[in-house]
Amino acid sequence: MSKGLPSRSEDYSLWYNELVKRAGLAENSPVRGCMVIKPYGFAIWEKMQQTLDKMFKDTGHSNAYFPLFIPKSFFSKEADHVEGFAKECAVVTHYRLKNDEENGGVTVDPEAKLEEELIVRPTSETVIWDSYKNWIQSYRDLPLLINQWANVVRWEMRTRLFLRTAEFLWQEGHTAHATKDEAIKETEQMLEVYGDFVENFMAVPVIKGTKTENERFAGAVETYCIEAMMQDGRALQAGTSHFLGQNFAKAFDVKFATKEGKEEFVWGTSWGVSTRLMGALIMAHSDDQGLVLPPNLAPTQVVIVPIYKRDEELANISEAAKEIIDGLKAKGISVQFDDRDTHKPGWKFAEYELKGVPVRIAIGPRDMENGTVEVARRDTKEKQTVNRDAVVDHIGSLLDVMQKSIFEKAATFRNENTHTVDTYEEFKEILETRPGFIYAHWDGTSETEEKIKTETKATIRCIPLNSSPEEGKCIYSGKPSKQRVLFAKAY
Repeated sequence: MSKGLPSRSEDYSLWYNELVKRAGLAENSPVRGCMVIKPYGFAIWEKMQQTLDKMFKDTGHSNAYFPLFIPKSFFSKEADHVEGFAKECAVVTHYRLKNDEENGGVTVDPEAKLEEELIVRPTSETVIWDSYKNWIQSYRDLPLLINQWANVVRWEMRTRLFLRTAEFLWQEGHTAHATKDEAIKETEQMLEVYGDFVENFMAVPVIKGTKTENERFAGAVETYCIEAMMQDGRALQAGTSHFLGQNFAKAFDVKFATKEGKEEFVWGTSWGVSTRLMGALIMAHSDDQGLVLPPNLAPTQVVIVPIYKRDEELANISEAAKEIIDGLKAKGISVQFDDRDTHKPGWKFAEYELKGVPVRIAIGPRDMENGTVEVARRDTKEKQTVNRDAVVDHIGSLLDVMQKSIFEKAATFRNENTHTVDTYEEFKEILETRPGFIYAHWDGTSETEEKIKTETKATIRCIPLNSSPEEGKCIYSGKPSKQRVLFAKAY
């Protein structure tokens, strides 16, 4: 199954694209820039979705749904917001087709022009805050903690499966609060939720920080983010949480009556992650043989493959496998028994290696005689013989060990590819020869940030949170700097 998969070291981009397709995660659609998420890929996304949804609800949020189409006039109400998304918007101008009598087929009916164009949702702040105007009257209606699972459209020209597509799936949280402090606390809380999910479920270490003014979400006062490193040394923004201040409340006239009877504008937040996390999961852990999935997000955590020549051997193995399956399911471990007679065991081994199933159990006639099974780990490819009556407990512990091991491997890789520099020459040399994260001083100006980006293609990924102040000089301008920021080339 994995024969011919390109090597990461030879062509990382080709390796990624081929792996996504061959592992059955997604494929390109007939619509340029869009993708079809296949069942196995969607099963992984569902695990992510279910886990995050519980985390959101555990922090007091409820799900709702808002329209896909947004009146154009809504975008004009918040100037920074419309400027930030104007070039990415897909616009609906007509509401009807008609038969094309001259050329055949159908054509847009010129008589069916909309009075006001509709924008296909690139993000939902505007349409949601229009609803909040009616939902919020007094302090008793606050805080309002809403999340939406939806699809969005951003008109991308250069696309790549999961990482950047014209249409993608995501969740977007939108909350309203009585005070600035409450809104900031919410923004920071959701950043912690994202960090918890990415590190403890995706097994990807992250750096938390705030975006520069240039990189901030359109319409936000502050954007918090988590940044992860992929195996090619590039950064990937894995989640963002935005403190919106009162910008959208003022744009859509969302006020509330305080306990004292005064009328004030509410304070807002928004936060989201998308199917881009699928790309992060693939690129952070997988190898030249296929996916490496952390057990916490693997749709199938264990696969059992029988090895037999005669039907009576299969019958005995199936009986033994059933006991193991029942034991694993009782522990909440997902397991599959692959007794297909259309493929040989070696082919199945390669298939599950490609799909990244964390643990493979092989049972043959000799194992039946000895009361053992062969247990193979996907991450390290280690194999060991385990007594059949102990295998359920063994796998329960093994999956925990694997989850931690996959995280530690990614953390070690990130640490080994993180650099601290004091000169622009060293900065450029590292970018060209040893891609990774670079901590360097920056003078805080957008002008310097843009010049570095233009000359090197590296961007300031974030201003790290909780980092100690450090006096220094900007690597580009030589002007004073009070803190190092995180630079990297990014997806």
